Amino acid sequence: MSMSTPPGWYPDPHQPSVERWWDGSAWTEHRRTPEYAQAAPAQQGFGPPQATTSVMPVASGGGGGGRAKVVALGVAGVVLVGAIVAGAVTLTGGDDDPQGGTPAPSASAKDGPEPVASEKEKSASPSTDPDPDTLVDDLNGITLPVPEGWEKDDDSFGSGATIQTPDIVDCPGGSGLCREGTVTSTTVTGTDETDPKALALGDIKDAADAAFDKDKLDNQPYGGITSHEKVKEGQVAVAGRTGYFVRWRVHTAKGDGGYVQSLSFASSVGSESMIMVRFNVGAGDGAPPVSVLDEITDGIRSVDDSATGGGVGNDVEPTP
Repeated sequence: MSMSTPPGWYPDPHQPSVERWWDGSAWTEHRRTPEYAQAAPAQQGFGPPQATTSVMPVASGGGGGGRAKVVALGVAGVVLVGAIVAGAVTLTGGDDDPQGGTPAPSASAKDGPEPVASEKEKSASPSTDPDPDTLVDDLNGITLPVPEGWEKDDDSFGSGATIQTPDIVDCPGGSGLCREGTVTSTTVTGTDETDPKALALGDIKDAADAAFDKDKLDNQPYGGITSHEKVKEGQVAVAGRTGYFVRWRVHTAKGDGGYVQSLSFASSVGSESMIMVRFNVGAGDGAPPVSVLDEITDGIRSVDDSATGGGVGNDVEPTP
């Protein structure tokens, strides 16, 4: 008699929509999508392997008939007990069952196993950034170039799409940690204004305060802003749209201060909302050159058209 199910593909007890390889004694980690829309009727059942019982012939008549009946019943009882024990081991998850508590299949075997990675193995595989040199801001429909030596901020969800310098240093004011450069794009909210110039001029002070005055904990990482002067402002083409930027040189009580820039333009996708891109870089040794602001501005593109141009342009002079 047979007490085991032969190796083969059977419906996975944990995920019936896929098939799993039974090696004859335990489930393996091999899984696959069923090759056919309809499985054999026998493959729909789950449970321990079915034991095969044999019935011994009983002699008719004579004095040996009673004895033969006893022997036949005894053999049938042993077979039944064996089947119950095998089923109990399967249901409680023996050492050969990697999932524990998963019953063996009760269907006929299919063809041999195909090495297929499990879902757990797939999820554990590291994912690589297909384009580390470009940050995609899907919300605003633009992409920003990532300058050499900069990185994307993967933790900026909810606060805008951000690129930044990777190194973190102690702030000169003695409170917190600072970076030498960040650039963040957000959607303009809280106003119906659609004039890029008005938006950029109205945002630059807030951009300076956010970068060099008080942080979210009301600390002053740079000791506060002592003064500023406008370095540059003007109209600029960004991602195929007309935009406007304002740039300040900011001086702080501690440290070298830095530069901030507010750039506003309309998105070319969706409802064409206004976009605000804030830039800040330090002014001390080791900080990125201020020209990186022009480089990033020039490289902003629409997600719908990678050929759209932009840029500050060398002919744009400071405006009184």
